[in-house]
Amino acid sequence: MTSPSEQIIGLYTRHAAAWDRRRGKSLFERPWLDRFTALIPPGADVLDLGCGSGEPMAAHLVGQGFRVTGVDSAPPLIELCRARFPEHDWRVADMRTLSLGRGFAGILAWDSFFHLDHGDQRRMFAVFRDHAAPGAALMFTSGPHHGEAIGEFEGEPLFHASLAPEEYRDLLSSHGFGVVDHVENDPACGNHTIWLARRMPDPFSASSAALREKTP
Repeated sequence: MTSPSEQIIGLYTRHAAAWDRRRGKSLFERPWLDRFTALIPPGADVLDLGCGSGEPMAAHLVGQGFRVTGVDSAPPLIELCRARFPEHDWRVADMRTLSLGRGFAGILAWDSFFHLDHGDQRRMFAVFRDHAAPGAALMFTSGPHHGEAIGEFEGEPLFHASLAPEEYRDLLSSHGFGVVDHVENDPACGNHTIWLARRMPDPFSASSAALREKTP
């Protein structure tokens, strides 16, 4: 029997139009998006993992002049993105196995990463690292504590999971990210639990070595 987490792709594929219709477009997430984009250069490349239909999150990034590569496992959602923003790069792919062979200045996984089970969430940090350029910003949403929860969408079960905050911090650190900010159940952002992190310089990189040589 397919696990609840493995049913997510089929659910969003079957109900893409309903999800797009019901997805709020007011962009109450904007304060956090602004904090995210403040960490990356103007016009830089942003990877949106679980981009959905492209609205309102990717639409805001596009409007701010960023170059968006959006990834979602539901083909109908990617078709909506391509219709709305044809000048950007939209791909049907599973974030868990993504390997684009390039780094991005920003990586966003908003209301998508938390649909993965615990093991897949742990493994995603290597995917984040492999797609993060030096100094890249990473922002994702999670639950406030370790556990699983089953919601409902269009009469079907909707899986969510979260690790403990301490484990997220350890995973970020062990994959080269430093936490910029973390808020649990932010009342100003629909009670989302948000992580904002940044890829730290590689201590063995040429630029870091040069900086150490200049330090008195």
